[in-house]
Amino acid sequence: MPYCVVSHGDPSAGAAAGGGEDDVRIFYQRYGHGGTKVLLIIGFAGTHESWEPQVKGLTGAVEPVDEESPAGDNDGAAGEGVEVCCFDNRGIGRSSVPPHKSHYTTVIMAKDALALMDHLGWRKAHVFGHSMGSMIASKLATIAPERVASLALLNTTGGGYQCIPKIDWQTISLACRFLRARTPEQRAGVDLDVHYTREYLDEIVGSNTRRQKLYQEYVKGLSSCGMQSRHGFEGQLNACWTHKLTQKELDRIRSSGFLILVIHGRDDVVAQLYHARRLAEKLQPAAKLVELHGGHLVSHERTAEVNMYLMEMIKASKSNTDQEEWSNLPKKSDDQLLAGSDSRLAKRECNIIVICNLLGKLQLILLFFFGVFYIILEHAKRVLRVLKPVRVSASSL
Repeated sequence: MPYCVVSHGDPSAGAAAGGGEDDVRIFYQRYGHGGTKVLLIIGFAGTHESWEPQVKGLTGAVEPVDEESPAGDNDGAAGEGVEVCCFDNRGIGRSSVPPHKSHYTTVIMAKDALALMDHLGWRKAHVFGHSMGSMIASKLATIAPERVASLALLNTTGGGYQCIPKIDWQTISLACRFLRARTPEQRAGVDLDVHYTREYLDEIVGSNTRRQKLYQEYVKGLSSCGMQSRHGFEGQLNACWTHKLTQKELDRIRSSGFLILVIHGRDDVVAQLYHARRLAEKLQPAAKLVELHGGHLVSHERTAEVNMYLMEMIKASKSNTDQEEWSNLPKKSDDQLLAGSDSRLAKRECNIIVICNLLGKLQLILLFFFGVFYIILEHAKRVLRVLKPVRVSASSL
């Protein structure tokens, strides 16, 4: 089995020590051969298998590489092909599950990824991350920007409160179903509605809908790998909630010279498009923003388009395309940077919109809890009515 051994808090120490009782084992798979190295980092509660459409699109391979074969080195060192490595983050799949939340942060998990690159002998790689994986990829780029050939962030947010999805009845219903899911069948039903748009799921594929086909695949995958453990779930949740990119870190990523691609599904119910747009703006002029019709797993729903943009960035990086030529976001002129009253007015209007949105969400939450309270109150009244003794007058005796 291909494993990379790291420690709980310091992956580099674990790799140097050669393993121990407190070490974490990261399971990985390699696909394809060539001098172009691509590291794929999956998101919350996902395994390396979630990258299958990208692995096939980038390498043409469906079977993992024999680990006895050499991993090769930097771009151009082993031909023009693409070699991809994807892995299970700590807390999921075949990788170790540390018991403490403190062992799960995007910094620690980024160091896991760097330790894996060291293990493979890769000095540099194109780093692509999805959801929580994009947060890890961003941290990797701040820790070791010299090891990043390009950076792709799929369905990303800035972590913390930005992980909170858009609050409406649909997301409340999905959250309740997710928390109640105890079997692979229940979890598969929730995951489909979280990952894809209804339009995509309702399409007819052969004699069945795509929902029916994917449901069987999800149940099979969850049954074979098992449901995520409580420690893994809480740990990865902690990593998402504590993730943050400071202005200094954003400046370091932006000024490191590599190209950045931000891809997001317009109908994502988990990671809001607004946050991805904001992050792309903060990373200009290095970032290109691509919005596609799709849900949280836009890499599956719009596989051809996503793979095309990823390959486009790899080729642009090899040809040393200028960042400003790469970016499709509007340039910030000096007049905009030295904004006067118009800018202050725009900010004020933006703040008003944000406050109105928050008030709307607060109203929805209050209505939800009021409805629950009302149902409980009515039930209590019925119980008391049944238990209340009937008064009998003396005249009736």
